[in-house]
Amino acid sequence: MTRISITVDGVGYDDDVEPRTLLVHHLRERLGKIGTVVGCDTSNCGACTVLMTDADGELVAVKSCAVLAVQADGRQVTTIEGLAGPDHTLHPVQQAFHERHALQCGYCTPGMIMAAVDLLTENPDPSDAEIREGLEGNLCRCTGYQNIVRAVRDAADALHAARRSAAPAPPTVEAGAAGTPDAGLPREPVPGEAIPQPVP
Repeated sequence: MTRISITVDGVGYDDDVEPRTLLVHHLRERLGKIGTVVGCDTSNCGACTVLMTDADGELVAVKSCAVLAVQADGRQVTTIEGLAGPDHTLHPVQQAFHERHALQCGYCTPGMIMAAVDLLTENPDPSDAEIREGLEGNLCRCTGYQNIVRAVRDAADALHAARRSAAPAPPTVEAGAAGTPDAGLPREPVPGEAIPQPVP
């Protein structure tokens, strides 16, 4: 047995695992994270996709059936269950999948959503072709790809709007202020404004 320490969905876990235990089985069987599903066990379908910190501390999508639990030691992992906000507000990708009905049987959906989150982190404004390419490692056996692409496009728009509204407004500088191109020039009067006159 090997002792590992990982943080999953913001909660730290210390556990003894067999060195051959796959991360997907550790998440499901030991930690109860059954939202992460086992599809093929051969890293072909992407249903088990989660986000895990890489060597640089960046969250990236990994197929948890192709990662050993011991490889996650010291890392942070986010599953589909940890994607929503603390008040259970859906992540924009989850919301878009819901609104676009980007699922049929739903089995591929957790992995597809996690892969889409990773894609939009890397490329915040992908074209439809880039969305298809970015999700090519995730299979939808119900062939519901068109609504999935639409959902990712909607999520990209929602994330862009959220970033824009959260950005601080640029500071306003009064015309004629020091450091502006019109510094030292007389300011245009505002209609109805009393302009102080120089004292003789």
